Amino acid sequence: MPAVQHSREIRYDGVHCTLSIRQPARSVIILTISGSDTGEFGDAPMQSLNEWIAGGAPVDLFVDAREVRGASIEVSGKWAQWMGMHRSDLRSVHMLPGSRLVQVTAGFVRRFARLEGIMKVYTEPAEFDRALAAATVR
Repeated sequence: MPAVQHSREIRYDGVHCTLSIRQPARSVIILTISGSDTGEFGDAPMQSLNEWIAGGAPVDLFVDAREVRGASIEVSGKWAQWMGMHRSDLRSVHMLPGSRLVQVTAGFVRRFARLEGIMKVYTEPAEFDRALAAATVR
């Protein structure tokens, strides 16, 4: 029996930021952010993620923030809150920050959402890309 491809994508384009959510496999979701996330999309990306993960097995969430210049404290707090509320839906969280500031923010999110055991923050893009490639072939 052939494998069933489970792929979908949604994109948000704003003045300061672009955000896309892609699900290349049933157990993998990729959140890609570029620019400065000031919250211009409100909770729309989180609502989309809620729909995608509802009632399913836990997923590996990959956050590609290599092109992010910054995120407001309010936005970081909302993402941390969302991740904390959905911890049981997340098998793992992988984040690639694009700057030292975003790396510090990722550490805050990991602590606030109590993701210490499942969230890895990368400093090398190639390592993040390898982990993503391995997760999509499971």
